[in-house]
Order: sequence, then C-alpha cells, then structure tokens
Amino acid sequence: MRRSAISRSQLCCGVAVVAIFAANAASAQTAGSVPADPQADATEVGEIVVTGTSLRGVAPSGTNVVTVDRQEIVASGVSNANDLLARVPQITNQFNTVPIAIGGAGNATTAPNIRNLGLSGGSTLILFNGERVVGSGVVNTTVDPSIFPPQVLQGVEVIPDGGSSVYGSDAVGGVINFITRKRYDGVELIAKAGFGDGYETREIGVLGGRDWGSGSVVLAYNYASHSNIFGADRDYFTSDQVPNGGSEYRTQNCTPGNFTTGGVTYRMDTRTAGVSYCDLPQTQDFYPAEERHSVYAAVTQKLSDRLDLDVVSFYSDRTIERIGEGLGGNISGSGTITAANPYFRPIGAETSQTVAFDYSSVTGGQQVSTVEATSFGLIPTLTLRLGDNWRVRAIANYGRSTTDTVSPQINPIAQSAALAGTTTATALNPYDVAATNASVLAGILNYADYANSVQDIKSFRVVADGVAFAAPGGDARLALGAEYRETGLEVKSRSGAPNVATAFSGKDRETVKSVFAEFYFPLFGPDSALGAIDINTSMRMDVYEQAGQTLNPKVGVNWRPFDALRLRGTWGTSFVAPSLASFSAGADRALQVIPFSPYRAAGSSPFDILRPTLILAGSNPDLKPEESESYTYGADWTPSGSLEGFKASVTYYNIKFTNAISLPNILLGPAFYANPSYQPYFTLNPTQAQVEAASAGLRLSGASSIASLYGGPFPPYVLLDLRGQNLGSVNTSGLDFELSYRRGVFGGVGLASVGGTYNLERETRITDNDPFVDRLANDTPEYLVSASVGWVGGPVAANVMVQHNDGFSVVGVPNQTQVASFTTVNAFASYTLPDVGWSRGTQLTLNIDNVFDEDPPYFNSANGYANGQTLGRVFTLGVRKAF
Repeated sequence: MRRSAISRSQLCCGVAVVAIFAANAASAQTAGSVPADPQADATEVGEIVVTGTSLRGVAPSGTNVVTVDRQEIVASGVSNANDLLARVPQITNQFNTVPIAIGGAGNATTAPNIRNLGLSGGSTLILFNGERVVGSGVVNTTVDPSIFPPQVLQGVEVIPDGGSSVYGSDAVGGVINFITRKRYDGVELIAKAGFGDGYETREIGVLGGRDWGSGSVVLAYNYASHSNIFGADRDYFTSDQVPNGGSEYRTQNCTPGNFTTGGVTYRMDTRTAGVSYCDLPQTQDFYPAEERHSVYAAVTQKLSDRLDLDVVSFYSDRTIERIGEGLGGNISGSGTITAANPYFRPIGAETSQTVAFDYSSVTGGQQVSTVEATSFGLIPTLTLRLGDNWRVRAIANYGRSTTDTVSPQINPIAQSAALAGTTTATALNPYDVAATNASVLAGILNYADYANSVQDIKSFRVVADGVAFAAPGGDARLALGAEYRETGLEVKSRSGAPNVATAFSGKDRETVKSVFAEFYFPLFGPDSALGAIDINTSMRMDVYEQAGQTLNPKVGVNWRPFDALRLRGTWGTSFVAPSLASFSAGADRALQVIPFSPYRAAGSSPFDILRPTLILAGSNPDLKPEESESYTYGADWTPSGSLEGFKASVTYYNIKFTNAISLPNILLGPAFYANPSYQPYFTLNPTQAQVEAASAGLRLSGASSIASLYGGPFPPYVLLDLRGQNLGSVNTSGLDFELSYRRGVFGGVGLASVGGTYNLERETRITDNDPFVDRLANDTPEYLVSASVGWVGGPVAANVMVQHNDGFSVVGVPNQTQVASFTTVNAFASYTLPDVGWSRGTQLTLNIDNVFDEDPPYFNSANGYANGQTLGRVFTLGVRKAF
C-alpha cells in the first residue's frame, strides 16, 4: 500500500499530545477495568440534541429509532463504520454484506441506503452529530461513512422514516446519525489483528481526553488496513456459469488469445478451431486492499453561565488498491491484423484476422487501480441560554474532500497503430505479446484513466428552541430556524500517460436557503383518563439556486394509554435534490468504450462477447428532484413486573417514492434486455450515425474515434445510456420489528433479541406509463432478520449474532428461477483481566465473523453470486487498554 498523505511529523505530534493527556490522567485517577461505556458518567455541557428533531431533550413523536450503542459497537469488532451498518436490516442494500468500494471514478465510495430507495444511497441522509458531512467521490457526492472509525463512536441512530421536514434534502428513506464521544477522561488504546482465507487485517487506535468539569477535550487517531482478497481465492466468484447450467460470461480476450477468420474462431496456442476463455473474476480482486488514517478532535467549554462552545473536527485519509481494475476488468486488446504486420500468421490463405488477446504475459496478470480520498470537517457550535427555557444555537459547518482515481487502460490509438505496424520495431504481436518491441508495448500500456474531484460544503444554521407555553399535558415546545448552505464540486479527468494534459475540467456550485419550524404539543399528560398524548409537527422550506424550491411537512403522534405501551404514527413528505455530480455541467460526461460485451441479450451469439459495449456515462442535466410521501404507525411495549426487561416493537411503514433516480440495471443481463421499459436506454447493434448523434459533445474514452469501432467484423454490440435517470416510482410497505429480553441468569445478565424488516409490498415502474411490477416476485427478499444471544458475567462477555437474508425469485434469468437464502453467524467474546498491576484496565476480545464459512448464494451472472456477501471466516483478536 502507498503511504498516507499524513506526514510522520503530524502523526508524531498527535500521538505526543495524547501521551501528555495520558500522563496527566494517570496521576489524576485510579484506573479500573475497561468500562462497558467510557462515557457513562460524563456530564454534557448543555442538553443532548436527539436525532430526528430540532427540539432539545424531546424525542421525535411517533418515530421508530434503531440504535446501535457503544457496547454493540465494541462487540461488533469492526474497524469500518460501513461494516457496522451492514448489521442493521433496515439498511437493505448493505445488510449481511461486506460493503466494497471497488475503485474507479464511479465506485470510489460505498453508500448505505435505507429501504434501498434511489441511486447509490442518495435517499439516505448521513449526519455527524446531527450535522451534514461533505460528500466524496468523482461522479457522486455521497458521504463515505468509513471516515468515522468505530473507536470514536458513542453510538449510531438510524431513523428509517422521512426526515426532510427537519433536515431537508436526502432524508427520504431515513437518517443515519453518527454520534461521537465528546467527553472522556483518560486514555484508551486498541489493537486488533485479523486473518482469514487469503486475508488479513490490522487496526491500532489511541483516544485520549481530559474532563475539567466546565469543559473537556478528546483527541483520537486510528489506523486500519486490510489486504486484498484475490478472486481465485473465492471459487464462487466466477463468470463461468456453464457448469451450473448458466450462461457463458467468460471473455475471449485472454492469454492465449483467439483469432477469427472466415466466421470461425481459432485458439492462438493450438491454432485449431475452438475458443480460449478467461474467467476475469478469478484474475482480479474480489475485495481490494485498503489503508486508512483517521484523526478526530472534540472540545467543549462553558464560556459563561449562558454561553457554551462545542467544536468537533475530523480528518480521514484513505487509499484503495485493486488488482484487475480498469473498464472491462482487465488490460485486454482486440482489433484487426493484416498481412502487412510482420507477425501475421494466417491459418490458410486469408490476409486478415480479427484478434482477441490480453497483456497479462507482460503485466504479470493484472494492473492495479487506486483510489486516494481525503475528507475534512470542522463544526463549531455556540449555544446561548436565554433564561431557563430557551436556547439559541449557531452552528457553522465547513468540509472539504478530495478524490483521486487511477484506472489503468490500454492506449487504443497506439494499439490500433501497432496492429497495423509494418516492421518489428513498430508492430504488435498479438499471438505472443511478450515478443513485441518494448517501446511499442510501453506506448500501449503506459496509459490510464485519471480523475480528480474536490468537493466542499459551507453552511451556517441558527436554531432557537424552548418552552412556548404550558399545555394540558406539560410544556409545549417550539423550535424556529434558518440555514444557508453552499456546496461545490470541481472535477478533472484525462486519459493517457501520467503527464497527459487534462481532457475535461468543470466546476459548479449550488446554494440552498432554508427556514424551518417544529412544534411539540403534549395534549394530555400521563394522569389523564386517556393517558398521555403528544403531537409533533414540523415543516421546512428549501430554496435551491438551480433545483428549485420545496416545502415538506411532517406530523407525529404518541399515545401512551398506560406506561408500558406507546402507540405512535407519522405522516410526511420528503425529497432528494439532484446532486451536482448527477446533473451539473461541471461534472464529467463521456462516451466510454468497453472492448467486449459481457452483458448480452438472450440468444446472442457467443462471438458477440468480442464486440464493444458503448456507454453514455456521467451527469444528466434533465434530472428532477426525487419525492416521497410516507406514513408509519406502530407500537412499543415495555412491561414491568415479572416481564421486566422485555421489549417488543413493531412499525408499519408505507412509502410512495416518485421520480426515483437510478441507473438502468445492465447487471440483470438478459432480463435487462427483455424488459420493455428499459428499451429507451439501450440500442442493440447501433450504427455509427446513431452513436455519433447520441454522443455529440461528449468526451470519448477507450477509442481513438467512433469511426475506428466500425469497419471490422466486430462492430459495437450495444449502446447503453447509463446516466442517472428519473426511472419511475417505487411503492413499498412493510413491517420493522424488534423483540428483546434482558434478565439475570447464571450469575450474570443475559440478553436475547431478534429484529428485522419484512416487506409486505414492493412494486416499481420504470416510467409513469408502465404498470407497476411486483418486485417481491423478482429479485427482492421478503425479509431480512438479525438475531443475537449474549451473556455478561464478571470479567466475561459473549455474544452470537445470526444474520439472515430470505431467498427470492428471479425472472428472465436463463435456467434459474430462485436465488437461495443466505445466513451467517458471527461470534464475539471478551475477557477483562484482573484489576491489578499491569493488567488493570485491560480487555481481550475475540471476534469470529461467518463462523461456518458460508458462501453467498449462486446467481447466473457475470460474478456468480447474489443476496449477500462475505469475506469468509475471519478471526480477529483485539486488546483494549484504558488508563
């Protein structure tokens, strides 16, 4: 891995500061065993702001909140916040998977997506202590949760319900709020090492803090890295589906390669009729290597009896390296060779051949692509107390991110010229690439796609909240606020040698001005004959400079007929404004050429894989905001007496999501082409005139010219429009549920829980003129479930978690009608050493992920699996030391 951009001097200074706090803390306190929650006794400056509301100290009425607390974070053993979210069933696109940012300009980050609405997580709002975070990536602006190492997290709150009436854009599926540790007195060190089949991971972290009553400071540094997992180490990661009765997805661009003449394909090695196939997934990374440095700081201080200061900041530097990246998956070649090439080898009397090959004999198998990303955020907050009941908060927010991607390619112009070369000094030998002149190879292989982006966010928000008047059931509370936010995106891209000039450069900015209000009214108190009833109403208006304006209300109701039972409900509207990366002229737009076609229509010729795929990629200026209307109702039961410790919760949700932005799903293969609603987004056997008309004004990547793609025996197979589109609507409804029971058992405390989400309905349509299609009958599980059993007694703690994805039906997939269910089991154990001498404050941990080493289910596709993802069985040993 490359070294992080953080310098050694910066790192040493950070560790030195923490060491100073460690020395002071060691003399000021008696260290005990590692606490279950290091902040349990901390005193906050001011009141805590609850996720989902602008009111301080009041939970949002009617809302179901899914919480991951500090103990669960420790027990998960993860070193990445994305992996933590993969344990929450409501985050349906990541549950029971290993979220992977595979690299390249289009896949530099992963994004959690509650209810799996919209494109790339854009319908889920990511918050950092209740505030927005700068996005990252080149062709997207989504927030990368991995910038928050789990060591600095106090908890995570997930609200699977619309939140635009409070937060504005993006909160259609819901809100994920990462809450960090702002008070800590002492030093905590962690070290972890994990290993699996062809895989290893490392993490070290130090967190130190001082609390002086009227204020505190917390500093943390975390380093995490993991190796790659090569495709050949996971036999289910394959494009060879023929042995399973599936389709042929392997490529003919191989070593040894193939040549075609007279309509017959021959292997280059044996020079006999037949095909040499290559299984690309087996020759590239299944899971890329990653290295991450993270820094976190928090300062709180009571400036006076009425004024508090709260500042939090973070910095993250992340590098991903993936073998086998590059559009098309490998560094491959194809074209026409004639008798003028000195290396031409006819099979008969022909004077030309179409050749398909790769450069693995020269590159050593695969090239390496990289993503280097940084994120920085600084959020200062001033809180002014006006009397006993009102607070005014002024929050500034600045964030900046950079993303640099390098994806090795071949130089199509140099390759075409070399195939047409007439001397051994200028010609390419496709039959034995390594025998080609070194300068010719350098001209072909010293080539890559380079992309760079800089994103920033600047905002200022003022919120006043407090008691409005005394209501029948208690104090009515009111919040009023205004916000100004500005986001920027600058993108540069180029293709060629490392010093090639920039081919595209664009930038744009968007501003939004917002006003919002929220009112909490306790209609009846707990002593009334009807029980306690409270109502919460909120509304927000957002005016965008480019995307227009929107007004979103929400109403929530709680009814507690008695203490143990809460009945609740919500109704509201939400929206997602198109991001700058998705619609702005400042984002890159290109016609991308892939040298072969792995995703084809049913009945296509096996030789069609040799034909290029053309992709219209980048931003779409015609995008409109996504909109939703949703309602929920549910119940929470927390009995006392003999059932004390038991909790049951159920929530019915119903979402109508329109103008949904998504990509036409080419990964469906034959099912994609068989769907009439996708017909506007592909053209089979496109003519040169059709391609030129569709790509007018766009940058061309992967070919010297459009004309060069025609004239040979293998013209383009398909022209795909894979820009974001407002693809119709999603109607979804279902049940979120949770049962848990905690009680004393075997001299300790036992806890059992089961929770998940059950789809009652999920239907989609691609355009408003199409009928709705039942997705539960095709490609959507009915339910996702997570269950756990744990026990804590004295120095020992243990937990077992089971995660289960229901199987689902598939339509239009050759020789397959069902994808199987997927279940994984994860185990955790910890032991706190005796509270004496050197072992004081020390805890040892063991995590075993995927205990039974289950493989994800088979799917007839180009990668061979679906409905889950896993690294295999992974053992992680850890130690936590508190001073």
